[in-house]
Amino acid sequence: MPTAIVTQSNGHVVQIRLVPSESTEDTVVESAEEGTPMAAASSGEATTEVKTAPNPIAPETKELAWAAGSFLVLFVILRYFLFPKLKKGMDARYADIRSDIEGADQVKLSAQSDVAEYEKALAAARAEASARIDAARQTVDNERTAQLAQVNARIAAARAEADQQTSAARAAAQGEVAAAVAQVASKAAELASGRTPDAATVQAAVAAAMQSAGSR
Repeated sequence: MPTAIVTQSNGHVVQIRLVPSESTEDTVVESAEEGTPMAAASSGEATTEVKTAPNPIAPETKELAWAAGSFLVLFVILRYFLFPKLKKGMDARYADIRSDIEGADQVKLSAQSDVAEYEKALAAARAEASARIDAARQTVDNERTAQLAQVNARIAAARAEADQQTSAARAAAQGEVAAAVAQVASKAAELASGRTPDAATVQAAVAAAMQSAGSR
């Protein structure tokens, strides 16, 4: 007794297959146009079995199982293998960056300390140079004052000596002049009076006349 197998999709017959009970070959009858119902006739009694085509969008149970298994395997790989390596690399990178930042801060502090020491040393050098300049200036002033004092003393000594020599020369000249004047006056008085005047009287008169002339 043959069996008719009808395949439907969305309420339309798309395939009818006759399966004999004792034959190994299947007879398949397809509709010429989808959506057109077909009837299967046989000489004997036939059993009709209708199967609905599976939905191509709806996943099957084995597909869901494979997807869940793949997700679990991927999760285990990520959780216990990839994520620890990634976290370790990120921690190492963070430690390197932190170390670089701390090193930069230390270098900055060291540079600031060096600059402060340099400015302090520069200020000390300037103060020392200023003190040396003041000391040298004071020494030069003292030496100049001492040299001026020595020069002035030499000039004063030379002037005093010159004054003494001038006074001595003047006194000597005055004595000679007085003696000459006294001699001339004595000669003139002798010629005028016909007798030799007193030498002391003549010298006194000449000295008085020369003193009165010098005071003028």
